[in-house]
Amino acid sequence: MSQLFEADANRVRQAVDDGADLEIRDDRGRTPLLVAVTENRLEIAEILVKAGADPNALDGRHDTPWLVTGVTGSVPMAKLLLGAKPDLTITNRYGGVSLIPASERGHAEYVRLVAGSGIDVDHVNDLGWTALLEAVILGDGGPRHQEVVRALVAAGADVNLADKQGVTPLAHARTKGQTAVARILGEAGAH
Repeated sequence: MSQLFEADANRVRQAVDDGADLEIRDDRGRTPLLVAVTENRLEIAEILVKAGADPNALDGRHDTPWLVTGVTGSVPMAKLLLGAKPDLTITNRYGGVSLIPASERGHAEYVRLVAGSGIDVDHVNDLGWTALLEAVILGDGGPRHQEVVRALVAAGADVNLADKQGVTPLAHARTKGQTAVARILGEAGAH
């Protein structure tokens, strides 16, 4: 396997300097940048991005380095990859943009950053859910998910955009007993 997959930044830097193929793939179709992002190895990711590694390279699961930042919620990694101009419209295997898994997982700081990047805050995934719906449906209504909902509302997310069954985020919040989330949505004009 290529030295680009190493955990040692000096070895990765040397491999880059020696002209290694930045888009080489492991047995799961992952590039060295995707592995570095997944494992939150910022220094290695910086080396690879500076050398021109592709933030949009799809692996065998239909993930990219950029999409994985939504799963990990790493703000420093997201900032690094935003500098590499990732395609914010590429979707994961569920048809979601990076903002959706970040919202589900309660990565509020990430959501605040990425919601202001030009990403579609109202993107609908294959389940018929937006980031706001995921934060409510799959979230626990606690402080982290409340912050995600606030960040999405502040970014202009449509608080009345319903799921495939016509159920709005506010209705889901009420059904789940998420009173604080319901209050945030109500104050934002949800019905």
